[in-house]
Amino acid sequence: MTIRLGDTAPDFEQDSSEGTIKFHEWLGDSWGVLFSHPADYTPVCTTELGFTAKLKDEFAKRNVKAIALSVDDVESHKGWINDINETQGCQVNFPIIADQDRKVSELYGFIHPNASDTLTVRSLVIIDPNKKVRLIITYPASTGRNFHEVLRVIDSLQLTDNHKVATPANWQDGDDVVIVPSIKDEAEIKQRFPKGYKAVTPYLRLTPQPNK
Repeated sequence: MTIRLGDTAPDFEQDSSEGTIKFHEWLGDSWGVLFSHPADYTPVCTTELGFTAKLKDEFAKRNVKAIALSVDDVESHKGWINDINETQGCQVNFPIIADQDRKVSELYGFIHPNASDTLTVRSLVIIDPNKKVRLIITYPASTGRNFHEVLRVIDSLQLTDNHKVATPANWQDGDDVVIVPSIKDEAEIKQRFPKGYKAVTPYLRLTPQPNK
């Protein structure tokens, strides 16, 4: 199965390092970050999971729950978590799904046969509170993920869900944003964006971030 943007994130029930996870129930009304790992006790994944643990407060203030996946079993996960905590100076504070039967990996398309028939690629999915898939990023196994970019995308998604704006290249929280082209009425623009705007071209209009 291949998931695409806008799809409902597949639901599942699977064991994890924190017990059985019923995914949609576990997410509740939170945003979710689901990310896969080729296997336990792998060096790049160890750094990724440690860094994710350190982002607990950043995820919490955005109403985001993190959940990882690896094709090894729960006991292996628990031993690996001990290593992660010790080597990365953290406390892993999110579940790692035990996907020995590849059920979740197949649901989400995390196994790419041309890369490996059995190991998951380094994929990451952002899911909104309506259980819709909003971002899919897939890295090669050799390249660790950029979690600052993950936070940036979540900030952009949450902003643009609530305001008729888009975020330009390299946007960071607090930068100017783009007024969406569908808004053409000047009265509506003044109402929505009282700080004004700069028209670079008729279709590229920059305005201060409206929730700041």
